[in-house]
Amino acid sequence: MSTTTEETVRIPVSGMTCAACQARVQRSLAKQPGVSDAVVNLMMRTATVTFDPTATNPAALVETIRSTGYGAELASPDRTAFDEEEARDKSQREEFEELRRKAIVSGVIGAMAMVVSMTNVSMNGAGGAIAYGLLSLTTFVMAWGGRQFYVGAWKAGRHGSADMNTLVAIGTGAAFLYSLIATVAPSFFVSRGMMPELYYEAVIIIIAFVLAGHAVEARAKTQTSSALRSLVKLRPKTARVVRNNGMDAHEADVPIETIVRDDVLVVRPGERVPVDGVVLEGESAIDESMLTGESMPVNKKKQDRVFGGTLNRTGAFSFRATAVGMDSALAQIVKLMRDAQGSRAPIQRLADRVSAVFVPVVVAISVLTFIAWVVIGASVGAVAPVAHAFSAAIAVLIIACPCAMGLAVPTAVMVATGKGASAGILIKGGEALQRAGDVTTIVVDKTGTVTEGKPEVVSVLLSKKSQIDEATMIALAASVETRSEHPLADAIVRYGKSRGVTVDSPESFQSTTGRGATAIVGGRMVVVGNEELMGEYALDPSSLDRSAPVGSSVYVAVDGELIGALIVADPIKESSRDAISRMRDADLHVVMLTGDNRATADAIAEEAGIERVVSGVLPAGKVAEIARIQSEGGVVAMVGDGINDAPALAQADIGMAIGAGADVAVEAADVVLMRGDLRSALQAVTLSRLTMRTMKQNLFWAFAYNVVGIPIAAGALYPAFGITLSPIIASAAMAFSSVSVVTNSLRLRRARLS
Repeated sequence: MSTTTEETVRIPVSGMTCAACQARVQRSLAKQPGVSDAVVNLMMRTATVTFDPTATNPAALVETIRSTGYGAELASPDRTAFDEEEARDKSQREEFEELRRKAIVSGVIGAMAMVVSMTNVSMNGAGGAIAYGLLSLTTFVMAWGGRQFYVGAWKAGRHGSADMNTLVAIGTGAAFLYSLIATVAPSFFVSRGMMPELYYEAVIIIIAFVLAGHAVEARAKTQTSSALRSLVKLRPKTARVVRNNGMDAHEADVPIETIVRDDVLVVRPGERVPVDGVVLEGESAIDESMLTGESMPVNKKKQDRVFGGTLNRTGAFSFRATAVGMDSALAQIVKLMRDAQGSRAPIQRLADRVSAVFVPVVVAISVLTFIAWVVIGASVGAVAPVAHAFSAAIAVLIIACPCAMGLAVPTAVMVATGKGASAGILIKGGEALQRAGDVTTIVVDKTGTVTEGKPEVVSVLLSKKSQIDEATMIALAASVETRSEHPLADAIVRYGKSRGVTVDSPESFQSTTGRGATAIVGGRMVVVGNEELMGEYALDPSSLDRSAPVGSSVYVAVDGELIGALIVADPIKESSRDAISRMRDADLHVVMLTGDNRATADAIAEEAGIERVVSGVLPAGKVAEIARIQSEGGVVAMVGDGINDAPALAQADIGMAIGAGADVAVEAADVVLMRGDLRSALQAVTLSRLTMRTMKQNLFWAFAYNVVGIPIAAGALYPAFGITLSPIIASAAMAFSSVSVVTNSLRLRRARLS
């Protein structure tokens, strides 16, 4: 039975202005055959669609978006994440400049119109030159400054939908038509006993306020993605490569796009490393804060890894390129951040449901408001019921703001993921960001998480019955472990080489997960592993001297005889004890899981301040322990190295993988901790809690604004207090609402995570 692998495509969408737009595009995509998930992000203006390629294709998805009245196009396959972010940044700047220009011009014209209207009251309905002059100015502002609202409303209407543009267009359009009739045919109103009012200045100022709000909002949006933009700017445009033309080698500055794997490059002091690679010659200190969040430079020497985008502080060096383009660490970080910022947090679903019906409901409320004031206006004291009804209906349309609901969650996600990245914490999406705040228990692996992950042989035990000397035992063990990838194996191989023993290539090597390995070395059957593996060969390690330092015992048996053991210890990280202490202060339970023996695990746990330890567990046992904690109601975050701990990371509610510098794309993890510091895990939880609080604040104010503002605009306070809300004030309030949401999210940039 064949299975089809789903694909995911990211499509830029233009023309979206509010949550209603976002919801409409999202619904249209979700209805398409083969689409399993569609996430439309108003902030990023993108649609991320997961689909079955046998049922649909990217071109069909683009057409679906266009059919809803919005622009869409597929990015060029040659376009990198860097290119896309640079293009988006340019587009945002241009949008802000255009909105600001239109807002200023419209505002100046609106102020002039208001002064003229206030000083020439007698012109109302007179059809005089001043009225026609205001008509001309209003027509210009609507056609130039407000064109986007009317075009957007027309497109939405053609496709049987409505959005924020619809509200602005209907409100200002109705006021304009009312004023137009009053200007060219004032008798129409006079014959019906009505005063032919003019609303030209209101139309102009409403458009000016809405444009100003959009301009401030656009400016704020650029700040929410400042972290991602800063990362993109870290990539140098050129690189200094060593070229060999067959006669001599020389250095040449070339575009970074032309660099290929295995090119030899040179970096001088003060320059940024162009791509990832391995140092060939020279030494230097490199600022890797863009990767880890740590500002202290890291010393680099021959054979050390360097990463593109990092800053060379001191000496010059040459290196061989190992990862270029989208394979580099910087490119992976940019992609992870971009994908995370374009994702959706589960809390957004409430806003999505409301947004789907928001605009039609507001239009209905506006119509009912008009009818109600025409019918009962005189009885509650309205001097001119029809004019009062008309003003209230327009105010309802103008004050309603679906933008705030659409921006409430995405803005917080964008700022939070950027904040996390600056601290060396890469969060893979809104769902992970939200879920991390609910964590009650943090489960940590020992090796490489609590400890340095660089074990060293600290003692050698030799059986008194053994006929093999210590050097030979070390040589045999090191020979077997050359084929193993386990950290303890690496420590034994390094120790053997440091002792100067001969390390041979083993034959018939076999590895037993979580226990050890066997091989033939020099014609001898050698078994290297833990106590459990020795038990399988009927060997009893208890006969060895147990006065050795605490550590992991790696036993060695040759030809069926236990000849000794190597004691390997892994020092605890300096930051681990402080991290565990802070976790307890934050009401988090900490559990350490390790495959190591009880004595070693207890010693490490005591030093780190961890109260609960589960030792001697294999990868499957770690999964079972996490599942047990979850069954008791705990929400678990697992912190591990992303390799041996992959099953446990996947089982946990939140998987946090130590990124080890450049290994940022750890598939099993929801969060990548670039610093390898347990304090980063607590920072991730803290960031999530702060972000969730901000999201809830944003949603509360977005809903409260509309729930309170719309009734006031409709005139709910007039009968008791004589308070009305003019459409001009309503437009200012509407502009402020979305700006306040974005500004509140921006506060996360200054949040303290520790």
